[in-house]
Amino acid sequence: MTLSWLNILRLGLVQMALGMVVVLTTATMNRVMVVELALPALLPGLLVSIYYATQILRPRFGHGADARGGRRGPWIVGGVALLGLGAIGAAISVGGMAWSVPSGIALAVPSVILIWLGIGAAGTNLLALLASRVAAERHAAAGSAVRIMMIFGLAATGIAAGQLLDPYTPARLMGVTVGVSVLALVFATLGTWGQERSPMPSLVEVDARPAGKAAFRDILRELWSCSRVRRFTIFVFASMLAYNLQDLILEPFAGHVFELSVGQSTALGGMHHAGALFGMIAVLLSGTALRRWVAVPMRIWVIGGCLLSGGALVALAFGGIRAPDWPIEANVLTLGFGNGAFAVAAIGAMMSLAREGEQRREGLRMGLFGAAQAIAFGLGSFLGTAAADVMRALTSDDAVAYGAVFAAEGLLFLLAAGLALSLGLSADQADERELVPGE
Repeated sequence: MTLSWLNILRLGLVQMALGMVVVLTTATMNRVMVVELALPALLPGLLVSIYYATQILRPRFGHGADARGGRRGPWIVGGVALLGLGAIGAAISVGGMAWSVPSGIALAVPSVILIWLGIGAAGTNLLALLASRVAAERHAAAGSAVRIMMIFGLAATGIAAGQLLDPYTPARLMGVTVGVSVLALVFATLGTWGQERSPMPSLVEVDARPAGKAAFRDILRELWSCSRVRRFTIFVFASMLAYNLQDLILEPFAGHVFELSVGQSTALGGMHHAGALFGMIAVLLSGTALRRWVAVPMRIWVIGGCLLSGGALVALAFGGIRAPDWPIEANVLTLGFGNGAFAVAAIGAMMSLAREGEQRREGLRMGLFGAAQAIAFGLGSFLGTAAADVMRALTSDDAVAYGAVFAAEGLLFLLAAGLALSLGLSADQADERELVPGE
């Protein structure tokens, strides 16, 4: 029995819970360290980098649930609980940095590890649960729905926490963090409660091999030997690398080349997020309300989103040379739309591919795809900023320096579109072919 839209939205509460806690740890606490405590920005940067190091464990989290009967709920709720404990520890560590920076950092490191392990365990198994219990034709729309709910959680928590934390004190930060963590755990419990009581949509055998290290390595090696899984993992890595290369340089580009103020460049970043939200809503509507009249296949959203993103980035590279006359707001809005449409459609594609095959290994496949995505995100943040610094050192023209990075990113998106085209992705029907080694 597949999940109804009400149950899909209930699972969206889990994604909202993740966003609620993450915004406190990646935005609020980072700001406190850099501004209120006057610590180097490198410190939160290094702490965030721990996240990407832990994401290599995502396949292990998914396999852990696969090998224990495929139940995802305990892993999801347990992951959110770990996330909350880590966030509380991080709040304590930030407060402690005011008295002793080394002691605060010593507490921050294990706290951050708990945060990202919790996200890995909960996030991987949430998508695996959606993959196994949502009808194939709803995958892209379901991915859009839960992603939109995560963004809502980010925005709502950011606004509410901003009101509660002003004026800032360590005690206020602790109180807000505890409250948000408890609420997130409640949402995760409500979201998963009873979702796995009904039989699986199709009668397939669960992999009965033990969950030991040898079995995990054997299964992962077998999965990687499948050309379809391997090519899709490479596509995820390439597309998400392209997606994140501009993340940390868009606003500096707007300031250096278009001479926008801090407020104006921040608003431009908001326009990019608004465009992404419009793209997600478009994918959601095409898979739900408009499906009867305008049924857009998932592969069109994936490939089209990559092409639109790549084209918008090449246009942005050209537009820098035409500054200040170039319509940068429209350009960035278009880039956001392509990014949002591609990203949630790619999540739908992940869910479709995760449920292929005779044995239930959604968690392992989703963990593999998720690890590729997270590593690409971390690498993209580093390479984008490093490339911009190198190009600005090589040329005195900021428009050319940033433009070279945007153009390279655009070409990477075009390459990702070619990879997606070769995969033959489809959301209209489940691909029932068994994924065998060497396929």
